[in-house]
Amino acid sequence: MSESIVKIKSFELAVRRVNFYKWFVSEKKEFVISKQFLRSITSVGANVREAVNAQSKPDFIHKLSIAQKECDESMYWLEILKETNYISLIEFDSIHQQCKEVLKIIRSIIITSKRKLITHNS
Repeated sequence: MSESIVKIKSFELAVRRVNFYKWFVSEKKEFVISKQFLRSITSVGANVREAVNAQSKPDFIHKLSIAQKECDESMYWLEILKETNYISLIEFDSIHQQCKEVLKIIRSIIITSKRKLITHNS
């Protein structure tokens, strides 16, 4: 996996979820949880971008770790929206699957980067 894949996937995730947010607030009139979701989901790609421009390998890993946390937080808010019946299981599954895909890519890059850092420092 390369950083460009995660950059593209996290950007696509943010764009799709911003559009989901716009629809959601206009149709469901829920503003608190959906805003939390919007903040965390857009933060994923922002932190990936910061990682791409990191000053060092440890900085790169740190920024990607923040993206990982934000992606997981987004999944939490999504689960809340599902369990409180704001979104259907079908809506949940579609969004959750995309989040899981980005999360797996980020985790994979972090693991690989940590291994390379340890090997390089040995």
